[in-house]
Amino acid sequence: MKIVIAPDSFKDSLSAAGVAAAIAQGARQALPDAELIEIPMADGGEGTMEAIMAACHGELRSLTVDGPLGEPAQARWGWLPDTRTAIIEMAEASGLQLVRRDQRDACVSSTFGTGQLIGAAVQAGAERVVLAIGGSATNDAGTGMLRALGMQLFDAQGAELPRGGLALAQLGEVDISDLDPRLAKVRFEVAADVDNPLCGPHGASHIFGPQKGASPEQVLALDHALGHFADHSAKVLGEDVRDVPGCGAAGGMGFAARAYLGASFRPGVEVVAELAGLAAAVKGADLVITGEGRFDAQTLRGKTPFGVARVARAAGVPVVVIAGTLGEGYEAMYEHGVAAAFSLTSGPMTLEQACGEAAGLLADRARDVLRVWALGRR
Repeated sequence: MKIVIAPDSFKDSLSAAGVAAAIAQGARQALPDAELIEIPMADGGEGTMEAIMAACHGELRSLTVDGPLGEPAQARWGWLPDTRTAIIEMAEASGLQLVRRDQRDACVSSTFGTGQLIGAAVQAGAERVVLAIGGSATNDAGTGMLRALGMQLFDAQGAELPRGGLALAQLGEVDISDLDPRLAKVRFEVAADVDNPLCGPHGASHIFGPQKGASPEQVLALDHALGHFADHSAKVLGEDVRDVPGCGAAGGMGFAARAYLGASFRPGVEVVAELAGLAAAVKGADLVITGEGRFDAQTLRGKTPFGVARVARAAGVPVVVIAGTLGEGYEAMYEHGVAAAFSLTSGPMTLEQACGEAAGLLADRARDVLRVWALGRR
């Protein structure tokens, strides 16, 4: 009997590898002779790099970079030497978790540190860069990242612009003559699960700016500033991609990656599944177990259980979900390959308790689920 365990992390509790290990522990109690294959998963947000490194046995490297507000930050990036692939998680260098809530400022925060990570990957000889862009603290259209790689931005008087999205309103010239020429030889893929354009009511500033500290007035100013940068970019590049779905992801990082690095957009869970070899692992399996912290209608928007269920369904393998909580609309996933879903807790419990006891709760739930499943196979 072969069971593939491919969950996402449980935020503020366990990494994807930790969740997989806990489920496997319970599975062994119920089915001690089963072949268990653990494949930690992610969907392009925080934890993506860690999941890929755990699944692919890659190397974690670290670098001191400029954080979102310019402060030094220690950031990690992943390296898969066999394929010369770098896994860069934007949250490591430019993430919201690096900035205290009372210091969040979408007007001045910068993606410069993410550019420094990309530079380190290029220096190491990367031929492919997977950029996971969830959880950013920035709204600068990726200009900080590009400036770390050699771009220069000037105002109308020829003075260098300060970092941050709001300063782009004063942009007078975009100079890419010193942009690292090695970037042209690297294949960039953006792992993201949003399809917002760069500007407008559904763009980066309006949709994501408020959670990064932008007031309603600042949202309007940022949207104008990013549009101004897009105008200049179209003149420099001869192409305007601001309305391409995904260009508004991560405060416009999607725009910079698409316009200046030629990046393609792919659902994060699809990228992780490919790198981790999920399809090959699922082939011939009897069951797949996946999970996430909250399983609800939003899962259909490309979250990990949805992606895992698609792969399993293509192979004709049933899927069971074990989640921290089951939210409104989770039943819709029954039409997309999920056979059953179970929540972690069996009685009243605070969120703090559930997070602290997640490993044991996961093991218990997996054990009980598989005991019932095994009865059905007899």
